[in-house]
Amino acid sequence: MSSYVGVLVSDPWLQSQFTQFLSTRNESGRVTVGNLPPVLAKLKAFNEMLSELEITGILGESFSDMTEEIDFEAFLRAYLNLQARAQAKLGGSRTPSSFLKATTTTLLHTISESEKASYVAHINSYLGEDPFLKKYLPLDPSDNSLFDLVKDGVLLCKLINVAVPGTIDERAINTKRVLNPWERNENHTLCLNSAKAIGCTVVNIGTQDLVEGRPHLLLGLISQIIKIQLLADLNLKKTPQLVELVDDSKDVEELMGLAPEKILLRWMNFHLKKAGYKKTITNFSSDVKDGEAYAFLLNVLAPEHCSPSTLDAKDPTERANLILEHAERMNCKRYLTPKDIVEGSPNLNLAFVAHIFHHRNGLSTDSKKISFAEMMTDDVQVSREERCFRLWINSLGIATYVNNVFEDVRNGWVLLEVLDKVSPGSVNWKHATKPPIKMPFRKVENCNQVVRIGKELKFSLVNLGGNDIVQGNKKLILAFLWQLMKLNMLQLLKNLRVYSQGKEMTDSDILNWANKKVKSANRNSQMESFKDKNLSNGIFFLELLSSVEPRVVNWNLVTKGESDDEKRLNATYIISVARKLGCSIFLLPEDIMEVNQKMILILTASIMYWSLTQPVEESESTAGEKAATPDASPALSVDAENGDVLASAVSNLTMENGTKDTTSSSLVDGEDSDNTSSAVVENGDTPSKRITPINSNSETGEEKVVR
Repeated sequence: MSSYVGVLVSDPWLQSQFTQFLSTRNESGRVTVGNLPPVLAKLKAFNEMLSELEITGILGESFSDMTEEIDFEAFLRAYLNLQARAQAKLGGSRTPSSFLKATTTTLLHTISESEKASYVAHINSYLGEDPFLKKYLPLDPSDNSLFDLVKDGVLLCKLINVAVPGTIDERAINTKRVLNPWERNENHTLCLNSAKAIGCTVVNIGTQDLVEGRPHLLLGLISQIIKIQLLADLNLKKTPQLVELVDDSKDVEELMGLAPEKILLRWMNFHLKKAGYKKTITNFSSDVKDGEAYAFLLNVLAPEHCSPSTLDAKDPTERANLILEHAERMNCKRYLTPKDIVEGSPNLNLAFVAHIFHHRNGLSTDSKKISFAEMMTDDVQVSREERCFRLWINSLGIATYVNNVFEDVRNGWVLLEVLDKVSPGSVNWKHATKPPIKMPFRKVENCNQVVRIGKELKFSLVNLGGNDIVQGNKKLILAFLWQLMKLNMLQLLKNLRVYSQGKEMTDSDILNWANKKVKSANRNSQMESFKDKNLSNGIFFLELLSSVEPRVVNWNLVTKGESDDEKRLNATYIISVARKLGCSIFLLPEDIMEVNQKMILILTASIMYWSLTQPVEESESTAGEKAATPDASPALSVDAENGDVLASAVSNLTMENGTKDTTSSSLVDGEDSDNTSSAVVENGDTPSKRITPINSNSETGEEKVVR
């Protein structure tokens, strides 16, 4: 226990518990479950309500082995469980510290039991009939079965596919009844990379956190996945009727740039105004706690179920009950309890309102307005490009979350944040203005600095000025971001000095590496160039993936790639296999099927980067030997357990040398601009085991969690 020397716990209540924890050490300096009962039975908190025998029995419910060594986090959970039992005997519900809002905590991280119960109900509803999961469902919200079930990675992968169908090729998920550590790690790697590919912010969460079932991190991730599902239709493309919320084309453009939550608030206020409600709702917490807004909203959406008594109720809890009764008559009672309304739970209130929107949005079906909205939406290619850069930027871990690239980069701040990640130290923050920015010239100043840094990085910036970014010139913005992303990839490869000796990497280097790798595995496919039309069937990339890790491709699932359907199956499988391997990519099947030159290059480079970061024995010596296996082998790779090796290389993007002198080849001139695609690779950002202590961050002293 010497490792606890010098530990400082700032919260007084936690400090006292830490002291109690240390006092239970045995002669060898260890704390076991069996050490706890005699010490805890003497504490004032328990000695009047629980005997030593009762404490032993309660601990036995959570720990099967009384000789098991426990850490402070496990001690704290046990303490709070005992405290809850003692309070239940007294009939009270007081908590010993203001930040402990529930009886479940992981050190300084609390979890909401209401949120857990709602998410469990959501999972039971949407995955209850899943062929693999139905034998484990429904889950009980009152226990920890949710955290136990996620430990093999299957549930989260399936939940991601519910949120954004087709994200994961389920053929790539390891679904055996009992998974070994390598297979479980592959599922978690696939899950985290796929979560980023649908827009989740995954910061400082790795496969080990999922294996251990850390409640606060898991609920944070599940919350994001469910939120993405519930807000998926809150855009003009999916719901053109939303155009009714605005008056003219300028307002439509503004609406297109809003985050889904903001659109939901605007929709809610639109109906509240029609109903005569005087206030403006700005959040899903304090503004809805009294229930009045909900009463007006439900009355205008479903007047046939209206009850005057709802607004007449003086007690907030009574009103909340009447609101949920009204919602139940609309078949919209989900996610919320009266307590959640009164306490203003932001996540659950947002989920509740989104659920109402899905069932009855109350918007017009005016065909003229809908046609106008459809004309305002971007073409498919531009939408794909916007999507890919948005996901890539959000995966970098910058402070600002991007909802719409074309709108959110116009003040220059987001681009400066990205540049600072890709080329640390390049931004002069003293000359930058942080949003909100009221003065237009400050936005131009930010964007001018963006262009200046781009020129220093030797980007091709023909006809691009700071004002073009401020005005939202889509073509030029996409061209700039593409060069930035490719520069990032080339830097990563250059910094693998064992391979590159610090030299500049070129497209030819990547092409030659891929061909040599496939040939060394006794495969026949070759790639003539990154626009080789033969790549559309996907066979080359499957052989490349198999050459870097033979066990990752199941050849029984691969088609010949002759028809469009077969090509799509292969392309979808390639994306999931690459993510499962450890590549954090934002590729769409169409990018492989259409042989999108630029994105084919990035996909190849991503696989190359992953391969070159693996130990030599695994990536080189054994590759040819394993490649003879015709289908997926259950044999474990030497370093498979260390699939976490890449410690968020791209998300951190702290390059050791030469970040400014790397030359990005011209991507604006001389290349087919039609091939700019939505598939972007954040290479090497493999979810990793954490090496910093819990609640610590090298810069802030705080633990970053899933947002």
